[in-house]
Amino acid sequence: MTYRLYIMDRAYSSWSLRGHLLLDAFDLPFAITHAEWPSPEFDALKAEIAPGRTVPALKIGDDLAWDSLAMAETLAELHPELSYWPKDSAARAAARSLAAEMHSGFSALRSDCPMNLRRRYDGFQASEAVLADVARVEELWGWARSRYGDGGPFLFGEYGAVDAFFTPLASRLDTYGLPQSDMAAAYVDALHRVPAFRRWRAMACAAPRENPAYEFDLPRRDGFGPGATPLAAAVSDGPALNDACPYSGKPVDAGSIAEIAGLKIGYCNPFCRDKSVADVEAWPASVQLMADLRS
Repeated sequence: MTYRLYIMDRAYSSWSLRGHLLLDAFDLPFAITHAEWPSPEFDALKAEIAPGRTVPALKIGDDLAWDSLAMAETLAELHPELSYWPKDSAARAAARSLAAEMHSGFSALRSDCPMNLRRRYDGFQASEAVLADVARVEELWGWARSRYGDGGPFLFGEYGAVDAFFTPLASRLDTYGLPQSDMAAAYVDALHRVPAFRRWRAMACAAPRENPAYEFDLPRRDGFGPGATPLAAAVSDGPALNDACPYSGKPVDAGSIAEIAGLKIGYCNPFCRDKSVADVEAWPASVQLMADLRS
């Protein structure tokens, strides 16, 4: 089966993130068509996925699904061997109910706290409506974890579609420093450690464009949350220890070198370099290259 996922800005598009997780977290191969919003390129992307005209959209061969819930159900039907939904019927009904509430609810939290994977703010003042949404999140997560969460750190133990749906909301709790119980903090931490999310967040940090509509003039907390690679930075001087980019196999660009844990690693372009600087451990090819260089 050939899949193509249509997305917009990785730092800001919570729905695009859900679509990505529904594929990448389940190890399905797919290609991406990406455009930033607003832009003429995004207008062209929308025309390509008509009549949906929203992201994420998923091309399945010549067919199209353009709603994240529809994508989850379609992928579950096409891949019954994967754990999109719990096998137990009662747990499956509960997981679908939580995903549906996430899909249509929490309007204050989503409106007042737009997803921004590049930021961790200090001093955000949450409204009563936002705090009510956070309390509802705590209620749902606590109920699912206590009733169905044995066997793993996710809502129903094993990672599933419902966890993909809640990941952008979990990132908001961290970005805006919203209150979290120990249970919620542990679940947020688990979602941030999912390799597919770490790769997405690293690419979000590598994108050079900022959209003022999603940025707040607030102090920023130190740290990047789980998965940040220590001692990593883009550098202007070489040479790199490797001749070919670990991702593309193309020759190293002299202007795309990073120093990671004391090693100067070269990449084929600044985006490959910067996504590696953001979180090198999210990228097995870079990890393997570093191991080879040290051996």
